[in-house]
Amino acid sequence: MKNTFQTGYVALIGKPNTGKSTLMNALIGEKVSITAHRPQTTRHQILGIKTTDNYQCIFVDTPGLHDDNSKAIHRYMNRAAASMFTEADLICVLLDVKRFNQNDEKILQRVSKLEKVIVVLNKIDQVTRAACLPMMKLIAEFAPGREIVPVSALKRDNLDRLETIIVAQLPPGAPQFPDDQITDKSMRFITAEIIREKLFRVLKQELPYSITVNIDHYKVESDLTRISATVWVERSSQKGIVIGKNGSLLKKIGTLARTDLERLLDSQVYLQLWVKIREGWADDEKSLAAFGYSDANPSH
Repeated sequence: MKNTFQTGYVALIGKPNTGKSTLMNALIGEKVSITAHRPQTTRHQILGIKTTDNYQCIFVDTPGLHDDNSKAIHRYMNRAAASMFTEADLICVLLDVKRFNQNDEKILQRVSKLEKVIVVLNKIDQVTRAACLPMMKLIAEFAPGREIVPVSALKRDNLDRLETIIVAQLPPGAPQFPDDQITDKSMRFITAEIIREKLFRVLKQELPYSITVNIDHYKVESDLTRISATVWVERSSQKGIVIGKNGSLLKKIGTLARTDLERLLDSQVYLQLWVKIREGWADDEKSLAAFGYSDANPSH
């Protein structure tokens, strides 16, 4: 008798910087979501799709839930994350083993009445086993009856057990995507995200989160992919920070992004980057929509 095929959406939920993107990339075995040691790197819902002979698990990487609703972009990110509470077949709440606090307690309270929830205690590679056990006991008080799975997404520790637990809770159903598809996002979207990742990594703490990337031109030729992108900032002072002295930082960002893109596309890439100013874009609904930050969440 053939096993019933299982398909389901699994939302990765948590406060900023708990390792949601790293976990999704590790579970599907491909880099779909960008990562940086910075909170709020993820701004959209991003699907990572893993298909086997027996199941299709559709992971949903979400922006970190946070209390700051001061700007339109923060409100958009909170909506993108919170919508999965009712839309997903299974919720995985990610917690950082070293940073459990009241924000995590609030999230656990929000999912307390949902049926299918797993608590994933991430970054256990950063603590001793002796330190991990009392933390699991503490979390169990805030999530009674929930399975708590300690993992290290970065080191891929205990991910096999986590995946087994996740798959056991997927409902029966036909696959939603072709078996060779690993994300719902277009190459234009992924390209913009890769450039934004390099901006975050190169600029470190120098630049606020008032930065986004838009792909202006994307053309695939026989042996070359031509890409032109604009880095948008909110103030003229930020433009100089992104460009750097004599263009040094923008050149470094472009080189790092092009290297990743050539590896991903298996093709030579010609990448042009421009830096432009749109004052206050992160708190302007029309600008957000123009840059792809809408509740419909279209790909760039």
